[in-house]
Amino acid sequence: MSSSRPSRRSIGAAAEAFVAAYLEAQGYRIQARNWRSPFGEIDLIVEGEGWLRFVEVRAKRSDRFGSPEESLTPRKRRRLLQTALAYLGQQGEREPCWRVDLASVTLDSQGRPVSVTFVENVLGE
Repeated sequence: MSSSRPSRRSIGAAAEAFVAAYLEAQGYRIQARNWRSPFGEIDLIVEGEGWLRFVEVRAKRSDRFGSPEESLTPRKRRRLLQTALAYLGQQGEREPCWRVDLASVTLDSQGRPVSVTFVENVLGE
């Protein structure tokens, strides 16, 4: 096995760190990374501009096998909603304005993040 190609896990971690740094540079505060509930995991939970954003990070080199948005199956969308609601239920404060966003990270040929595009409110609620 060649060690020159980064693992899927290391690519995912790099993409999440890239998105977190981008959002922090935009003035968002990171509330949690890889927050888990019995329903699933949310990659990033950030607060800013009057919103609590639950961010699902997807990294791809190309759209050859579909766009990152297309990779959010109905089952994954349901799990994201359930996990977001579990997080909100634990906060014990009034419910903030919140949404689930998708961060689509483009990778270079070496698997390094080079850009991010956001699709806001992927649950459409």
